[in-house]
Amino acid sequence: MSSTKPILILQLRPETETSDSEYTCFLKYGGLRAEDTHRIRIEQQGIPENLKISDYAAIIVGGSPFDISTPEDMKSDIQKKIEADFDRLLKQVVTRDFPFLGACSGNGLLGHVLGTRISTKYSEPVSCVRLEITEQGKQDKLLEGFPAQIDVLLGHKEAVDTTPEAATLLMTGRDCPVQMFRVGENVYATQFHPEGDAEEFSLRIDIYRNHGYFKPHEADELKNQVSQKPTPYAQEILKRFVEIYYGRRE
Repeated sequence: MSSTKPILILQLRPETETSDSEYTCFLKYGGLRAEDTHRIRIEQQGIPENLKISDYAAIIVGGSPFDISTPEDMKSDIQKKIEADFDRLLKQVVTRDFPFLGACSGNGLLGHVLGTRISTKYSEPVSCVRLEITEQGKQDKLLEGFPAQIDVLLGHKEAVDTTPEAATLLMTGRDCPVQMFRVGENVYATQFHPEGDAEEFSLRIDIYRNHGYFKPHEADELKNQVSQKPTPYAQEILKRFVEIYYGRRE
């Protein structure tokens, strides 16, 4: 039985093609229908001031080409507004321990609100990476029963430098130590993309080939690399989140 309230999906991607594709993946791997969600693209106007988290069963936030670590004087007005909007929203989420799953940019935005430094120290190229689940992670409801290591798709120019003081580290990696953390019992963030698959990442590689994630001539090689392995456990994280906080779709 599904919740009577929808899941709020906040997206920050300026390109309609990548935004639509990301949303489709959230639906596909979350086991959701469009009518189960309230989708808002906030890359132009920010988060509506009258938004009430109590109107939703949970919140999911996707990725973005915006970087928190960009010097303030180089950020656009809309990026500054979005960061301020998330600061307001995420303080409510953390205080109320409201169900939240932030992927990639969502990870950085949550870490920033929790006081952790965001930098390019632990950037990772677009790739399929094997991550390790921590002992605490093995006990978490989103990861329980998983193998000790799982493959994920990722690509990011910045990351949190350390696990936020108030958080529990759930997954770690060789080149980026903070890959998934939880605050309280219901607030989650991943540096990787649980909604990602090879087709989605190939599209992102084409769209973002000149955005600094990799050298443009590497695009074809990267598309081949992300197609080598499936990432079912990463996608299972999204599915479990939806099932726990929204319910199974009938």
